[in-house]
Amino acid sequence: MHVDMDAFFVSVELRERPELKGRQVIVGFPEGRSVVLSASYEARALGVRSALPMATAMRMAPSAVVIEPRHGIYHEVSTQVMALFNSITDKVEPLSVDEAFLDISGALRRLGEPLHIGAMVRRQVESQLGITASVGIAASKFVAKIASTRCKPNGMLLIEKDRTVEYLHTLPVQALWGVGAKTLEALQRLGIFTVADVAATPVAVLKKTLGAGGVALHNLAWGIDPRPVAPVRVEKSIGAEETFAVDTFDDDVLTKELLRLSHRVAGRLREAGLAGRTLALKIKYADFSAVSRSKAMPAGIDSAGQIYAGATELLRALGTRPQSVRLVGVRVESLEPASSAPLQLALDPREDNGRSAEMVGDAIAAKFGAAGIVPARLLKTVRTNLDQNSRETF
Repeated sequence: MHVDMDAFFVSVELRERPELKGRQVIVGFPEGRSVVLSASYEARALGVRSALPMATAMRMAPSAVVIEPRHGIYHEVSTQVMALFNSITDKVEPLSVDEAFLDISGALRRLGEPLHIGAMVRRQVESQLGITASVGIAASKFVAKIASTRCKPNGMLLIEKDRTVEYLHTLPVQALWGVGAKTLEALQRLGIFTVADVAATPVAVLKKTLGAGGVALHNLAWGIDPRPVAPVRVEKSIGAEETFAVDTFDDDVLTKELLRLSHRVAGRLREAGLAGRTLALKIKYADFSAVSRSKAMPAGIDSAGQIYAGATELLRALGTRPQSVRLVGVRVESLEPASSAPLQLALDPREDNGRSAEMVGDAIAAKFGAAGIVPARLLKTVRTNLDQNSRETF
């Protein structure tokens, strides 16, 4: 079973603003180079989709209501969604914050037929969380994912095992995993436009055109996908990046953003109970060319101070920048459980104090929310008037 929330971020927001139901709604920051994070189906009907630049989305749907994202709330609801899934079966493979594969084969005797279980999941999602979900049920992960996509929004589709190939061969070739714009162009040059066309094409022809991907595509066209649901997914890396509203050469702007990103990444590492031994910096220039640099750390890191120190060192090592910078990103790789990873001890006690302060911040954020907890350097300057005299408060 593949269960996918419908317009997840929008749906969560509409729980508190039901008067917006049925309207064009977009979740995203309305200024700068922000992108759409989620869009209601009314907005999607006009072509608005996730990852579309907000400026483009606003031209396509000028009357849409724009809601700034609240990631803390989405994370909380996502946790509830996954807990609900785990009450159905212990074989749950999350794909993102709002979708997962569930192997329900072991739950059939206890909970009934697949359609009954799917209906129960949809009912519980709506009654307990106030949002809706679409459910695809099939004999394989690939086909279940297709089914949930085809029945959106707020629907359910069961594709019987013995009718899998028959169903797949009614679909356009774009339905297959791995068929992006370039692959589609290559296939169309061969006269391949449907899944049935792929199935009828000799493997040797597909392999010559697409390499090893041609074999995988041919298997999918025949419904062959033996991958099991994998309940334990090991994070390979944790990172964050930010696109500037205006390209910049300013080192102060770059290092401030690195500090912000370092705290974001460190918080996610500690929340996941992970530490990493490799630190990577990503820079994207105004012409969209990108450069990455990484360094091995002597021990596992999970603190913003360590990440920031390493990231700024990598930035300095790049030397003079040939162009203004459009995007900067930080990533920690080679992850392992923090409990088993020897953490790097600092000679300067202030560094250990900094990590301890971050952990206190984690506890405060968990209880009261993280909106007001930022490094002092990142506090915005606010100008206020008092007795006709201006002063700056920080």
